[in-house]
Amino acid sequence: MSLSFFHHLLSLDHQKRTLAVGELVFERDDPVKSLFTVESGEVHLLRRQPDGAGVVLQRATAGAVLAEASFTSQTYHCSAVAVEQSTLVVFDRKKVLALLDSDPQIARTFNIHLAAEVQRARRRAEILSLRRVADRLDAWLIWNDNVLPSKGRWHRVADEISVTYEALYRELARRR
Repeated sequence: MSLSFFHHLLSLDHQKRTLAVGELVFERDDPVKSLFTVESGEVHLLRRQPDGAGVVLQRATAGAVLAEASFTSQTYHCSAVAVEQSTLVVFDRKKVLALLDSDPQIARTFNIHLAAEVQRARRRAEILSLRRVADRLDAWLIWNDNVLPSKGRWHRVADEISVTYEALYRELARRR
């Protein structure tokens, strides 16, 4: 198998950007000028609803490409905000497009990456279609090798399966 898309990306000139908690990467309708990968931390893609509530479309952690669905658009369709101190690797969009155009194998590695992201999104949609907290947690555990993160990060599981922290904690307590 050829090198991963990330390996190819690192052959390009790039910069690193450190973000504090709550710092914006970009806003909805900003022009797309860069491709971002997350080196450390966590960044959420948020779509604001008319009532001000935000829907998390992506939880990008180390090793993820941020907002790859917007990469070929002129503007972003959502906002991105750091939810913990994060470091991003920033690539110029035009240079990434030229890299993809330069070699079909490199373009293929990007397609493989995108297919994996579609699978993750479908898995999350499947989990969110379940009604009971217990069922959502069971499904999440199946996809995560039956391993919960450390207790201080359980709230991230609650966010990921779209239940309140309290509901998740009650379900975990019930299982003990």
